[in-house]
Order: sequence, then structure tokens, then C-alpha cells
Amino acid sequence: MRIVLPGGSIGVLGGGQLGRMLALEARRMGYRVGVLDPVASCPAAQVADFHLQAPLHDREAALKLSAQVDVVTLETELVPFAVLAQLEATTPVRPSASVLRTIQDRLLQKEFLQAAGFPQAPFASIHDPRRVQEAAQAVDFPAILKSRRGGYDGKGQVLVADSGALESAWQAIGGQPAVLETLISFKMEIAVILARGVQGEIRVYPLAENVHKRRILHTTRVPARVSERTRQEAERLACGIAEILGHVGVMAVEMFVLDDDTVLVNEIAPRTHNSGHYTFGACVTSQFEQHLRAICGLPLGDPSLLSPAVMVNLLGDLWLEGTPRWESVLSRRNARLHLYGKAEARVGRKMGHVLIVNADADRALREAEEIVAALRVEADSTCTQDLPPG
Repeated sequence: MRIVLPGGSIGVLGGGQLGRMLALEARRMGYRVGVLDPVASCPAAQVADFHLQAPLHDREAALKLSAQVDVVTLETELVPFAVLAQLEATTPVRPSASVLRTIQDRLLQKEFLQAAGFPQAPFASIHDPRRVQEAAQAVDFPAILKSRRGGYDGKGQVLVADSGALESAWQAIGGQPAVLETLISFKMEIAVILARGVQGEIRVYPLAENVHKRRILHTTRVPARVSERTRQEAERLACGIAEILGHVGVMAVEMFVLDDDTVLVNEIAPRTHNSGHYTFGACVTSQFEQHLRAICGLPLGDPSLLSPAVMVNLLGDLWLEGTPRWESVLSRRNARLHLYGKAEARVGRKMGHVLIVNADADRALREAEEIVAALRVEADSTCTQDLPPG
């Protein structure tokens, strides 16, 4: 096994906010970072050592990146697994093409979970008009229709109230291959953030409790308010998934906790994750440093929580009437502001987040909501300002 020590170079496929925070931690540790992304001013390119501007499916550009680095990783599972497979011939790629092949297709992901015996919501696949009615008979309604590939933060997804609405819902997502799954009634959404090293060692972060609004993550509270039995079961499931996949790096497994404390797997993300942003300031080792340690073959760091914390996402909605006045965040000594360097603010687009640390997690959650409310009021009162240049 080749160990990549500080001073080495890391290639990142994807230049969004996850790549940005990964690059910031990598440069702090003494690594050089190269990024492949189609956007010239993408968040990661702003802090990387070099940037190749090309689509993520551009094999020649990916090969050019890999030739300049010691290890290749990714910040999005939308990178075609075939591109990773080609890079693996010459450069360590972590996570591997085989992991991406399973995860980036929702049907393959669900079939993997089913074959391995992991609990999840009932589902059915739709790939042509003949399968629509068959799928309608295989699940209970209401249900969620999701495109098999692509989509995030609720994109490519439609709520289907009953079987009679399924045909129009499928047309609404373009009649593309999709997965239909029963809408689960749950009492809580949680996420397990873990890291698995090259030699198979695993470190698990404190369980995160998530709240979504409009299918976009709103807040993450840590530690999650669950029983010890639920925590152990969630960790067992997530670690089992990482082991079977042979994943290397950070992985997030989103889950539902039902009223009887049953835990169901929702989705797998083979990368650093929005649910793990709290680790960047509230844990001994951030998820981004941990990912670097894992893919470089270094010993994994301590994932322990330094303080209870709440992370709240800042969406582009807050910028609609002008740049928010950040005094409401910066005046709080226990709040850390993270902005992603995105030029264009749009409704529902993640522009940044705030981390609030407080020994009282309930208080931290109230502060998070107060911050967003204050920014929204201030944004509404600054309607003469312009949006950031796009």
C-alpha cells in the first residue's frame, strides 16, 4: 500500500463546496490540490493549487488530472464510474469505481441493500411505460418517485399521492428510468458519518439528527436524540454497508427512525456530506481531514465530539433581496460562518452554513433558527442591494 504523505498531491473530481472544504483541509496539512470541474470559478478552484476546467465525464481531462497527483478522490457521486475505472489503471482512486457503480444508480443501490439484507422502504423500478402499473402494485401510497441517476436536494423527485397519479409523475421527471418507493412515516431522520481506511479500519462520528425543509437539509443537531440501542443499530448498519462495499474514505448513510425505533436505510453517499459539516469545528478531526487521512493511507483521526452543536444551511433565498448582513452571525461568539464562494444565489441553492456550538444542544438549535430568521429579516430590509455578481 502506498502512503501519500503531506507534500504529496491530491486530485478532486468535482469543485463544489465539499471540494472546497476538502481542499482547505488538505492545504492546511501540506498537500497540493488539483480540481476538475466545468465551472471556472467553482468554490474548490478558488482555494486549490490548480484547476482543470472540464466536464466530469471528460476522460482525457480526468487522465490529465490523475497524471499530476498521487491519489484521486471525489466530492460528488455524479462522476461516471467508467471514468474512475480508467483512472484506476494508473492512479489510486478512492473510493473505487466499483463503489460508485453501485451507489450512483438508485436502483442498483437499493438492490445492493436488499441483497445484503439491510432494511429499507419497499421499492419498485420503472424503466418503460409497461412497468408503471406493475410498480404501482408493488408499493404502498403515498410514494416518492426518484430518477435512477442524478438529482440531489429533492431534484428529480416527485411525491405521488396515489397510483392514479403515477403515470403523470413519471412523465414529470422526463419518463426516464426511476425508482418508486413507499413514503415512510418516521419520527426522525438521522445520518451516520464514518470513515474507512485502506486497511479496513473504521471510525464513526457521533450520530447526526437531521431536519429537512423542501427536501433540502435545514439543520443537523449533534448528538442525535436517540436511545443507545438505536445508535448502535444505526452504526452497525452503516459500518456493514461500508465493509461490504469495500469503501475507502468518508461515507454518509442517511436513515429513518420509525416510531417503534426501527431503523431503515434511506440513501448512501460515498463521500463527505452536508450532514457531517458539524465535524468542521465541533469534532477533534473534521470529516474532510478524516477523508484525506483515509484516502492517503494515514491513520484515522479521533472523531470525538468536542461540544454539542447545530449546523444550519444558508440557502440562496436569503440573498434574494441583497447580500445578508453578517453581523447577526459574527456577533455571536459561539457561531462559525462558512461561505462557499458561489457567485450566483438561487432559491434552494446552498450558499453556506453556520455552526453553533453550545453545551446545551436545545439552545444551539434555537440560536440556529434565530440566526436564519435575523438574516431573512435583514435581507428583506436591504432590497436596494444587488445580488452578488454571477
